[in-house]
Amino acid sequence: MSSGNAKLKELREKTDSELDFDIDAAQRELFDLRFKSSSEGLANPSQIAELRRDVARMKTILNERRNSIRGAQARS
Repeated sequence: MSSGNAKLKELREKTDSELDFDIDAAQRELFDLRFKSSSEGLANPSQIAELRRDVARMKTILNERRNSIRGAQARS
């Protein structure tokens, strides 16, 4: 398992379009996990919380770039 800082650094290196793609994929996976959780139960329920945090991290990075916060520039 990678640390939070390593994961954040890895996300910051991605382009905006890669982040958008990853957000869409994570949200689809989150939907599937929630559905599976309610119907059958999950072996590791903390996956839902971890995935929600990942989506929030990616959205935060995109927002920082769009608003030029922390010197971040949009990446094509």
